[in-house]
Amino acid sequence: MNLRAFLVVVLVAGSVGVVNADEKAKVVFISGTPSHGRMHHEHRAGNMILAKALNDSGLEVEAELVPHYGYPKDTSILDDADTIVIFCTGHGGHVLKPNLDEFDALMKKGTGVVMVHWATEAEKGKPGQKFLEWMGGFCDLDWSVNPHWAPDFKDFPDHPVSNGVKPFRIDDEWYYHMRFVDDMKGVTPILSDLPPLETLKRKDGARSGNPAVRKAVESGEKQHVAWAYQRPGGGRGFGFTGAHNHSSWQDDNFRKVMLNAILWTANVEVPKEGCPSPQPGDQQIQANLDP
Repeated sequence: MNLRAFLVVVLVAGSVGVVNADEKAKVVFISGTPSHGRMHHEHRAGNMILAKALNDSGLEVEAELVPHYGYPKDTSILDDADTIVIFCTGHGGHVLKPNLDEFDALMKKGTGVVMVHWATEAEKGKPGQKFLEWMGGFCDLDWSVNPHWAPDFKDFPDHPVSNGVKPFRIDDEWYYHMRFVDDMKGVTPILSDLPPLETLKRKDGARSGNPAVRKAVESGEKQHVAWAYQRPGGGRGFGFTGAHNHSSWQDDNFRKVMLNAILWTANVEVPKEGCPSPQPGDQQIQANLDP
């Protein structure tokens, strides 16, 4: 190899190295329209807290919010996303309902997905099937329930999403008795506890109770309210059923589970002590609330 050719190879290799070093995993946040009263289901404000924490973490990640409520009008923002976080109304009002096929193409490409609280709830049929394919489980009417209770999270699996998470207890609207893929294949439960029977004191209904969930709780089956999913075809998903209460983001472990999950679904190495983030103060919690 002559000197000129050698220099060209060195320069090209060096430039490629610089580009790769500067690349960060891209996280896109989709926020649903307002659905509840003040400090509840604060989709946009909650996403903003998580995005700021990621951008301030010093890790190789860059978070970006869709600049309006709902599915992005300019879908090119999703094309190069490493993972997509969705916090929105669920079931018939889900932002993905009119966009299932388009979103499915992203999932088949290996893009990660994280769904928060009501966003985990899908309609039966094609939406529910796609949620199973994307994140291994979903909140299913007449099967899952949505009580307010305070799980006691004491044990965590050996999984990157658990890094740095310490035992915690927090009162929120934790959905449980999810519909999971057969044999839980590919699913790793992250947050689990046995709900008290009083969480089923309401009469049976679409979200309040049914014979299957009553039997499960009465027989002592722990219920999974947050889970990680490794798709067999590539890509990762995460479901998290808490976050009805906007103030829950002030709990360091609650927030860390979500931030770790976002990193994991984006294929970013999760630090041993978890994603760093200072506790949001009351002023930050009160900022950016929906009207």
